[in-house]
Amino acid sequence: MAKPDLMERVVNLCKRRGFVFPSSEIYGGFRSTWDYGPLGVLLKRNVKDAWWRSMVQLRDDVVGLDAAILMHPKVWEASGHVATFADPLVDCRSCKERFRADHLPASGACPNCGAKDSFTEARQFNLMFKTFVGPVEDDASVAYLRPETAQGILVNFLNVQTTTRKKPPFGIAQIGKSFRNEITPGNFIFRTREFEQMEMEFFVPPDEGQRWYEYWCQERLRWFLDLGVPEAKLRLRPHDPEELSHYSVGTSDIEFEYPWGWGELEGVANRTDFDLTQHSKFSGQDLSYYDQESDQRYIPHVIEPALGADRATLAFLLAAYDEDEAPNDKGKLEKRTVLRLDPRLAPIRSRCCHCPSTRTSCRWPSRSRGCCARSS
Repeated sequence: MAKPDLMERVVNLCKRRGFVFPSSEIYGGFRSTWDYGPLGVLLKRNVKDAWWRSMVQLRDDVVGLDAAILMHPKVWEASGHVATFADPLVDCRSCKERFRADHLPASGACPNCGAKDSFTEARQFNLMFKTFVGPVEDDASVAYLRPETAQGILVNFLNVQTTTRKKPPFGIAQIGKSFRNEITPGNFIFRTREFEQMEMEFFVPPDEGQRWYEYWCQERLRWFLDLGVPEAKLRLRPHDPEELSHYSVGTSDIEFEYPWGWGELEGVANRTDFDLTQHSKFSGQDLSYYDQESDQRYIPHVIEPALGADRATLAFLLAAYDEDEAPNDKGKLEKRTVLRLDPRLAPIRSRCCHCPSTRTSCRWPSRSRGCCARSS
């Protein structure tokens, strides 16, 4: 059941307790941008650390990467972002507000002013932020802020595979900033134009794609449950055929029950060999893999679990929010707000929470980095 008042309470708590502030607030703010305060930056860092630990540190088939935000423009041509990464945009002729056409109510009335049948014809709006590299702003110097971290992984497939000598199936993980010029950002830190992603591209032999796709759907769902999100708040929803991206033969969303209803938390996609095939064609580089054991050469298929760090942080906050009563210093019961976070995510730790195998105190202070490693 939707609980819109819960969202208001969580937003107020975040501002009051130093989790999240409106960006540039002394100048009136800047739409859909947020700054993480002293507690928020610790919570978000713990979310990222928990993801990295489960995806990289506790596995021997996934390695890490930190790719550049600015990339060669042909990367985005090859990936399809220049041609297809767009949303339908309409304007209300009455109040001049802009909306995504696919997010408008069926009644045809403007969500802002209530006018009926006042929208312009839909036009496609590319979501990538365009910029220029160098002193001259011309077509030759056009570049883009990356709309996803995935392409930085994909174009480094050969570099990583050669240097690590990994054999498919193996994965490359990355955490980093991405940018999308969303038409209608909103719902606090749920949809913003600047956000942080936690993505992993898992390269597999072609005939193993479906098996690994199903594996990662369940593995990623298990991660949220392990960190304390109630099972009733989560569901795995496979995309209908008409929803699938042009590169996907199967995509499922791990959805969370937000105060406004069910919405995407993380996506897991079977991207087939589309990505490496495209980059091979546009770059002229052979991105195939030769398996000596089977004497076969193939373009690996890619399974991608993709999660927003900001969206995950919001989900953990919403799942942890609680209100109860406790006696004050005079013995009277008072209402209080409690965040029942898993100790591994909590921004303030009173005991050792670095190791999932134990949540009891250890002889090393929890402020000392790597205390579990020292006590083991």
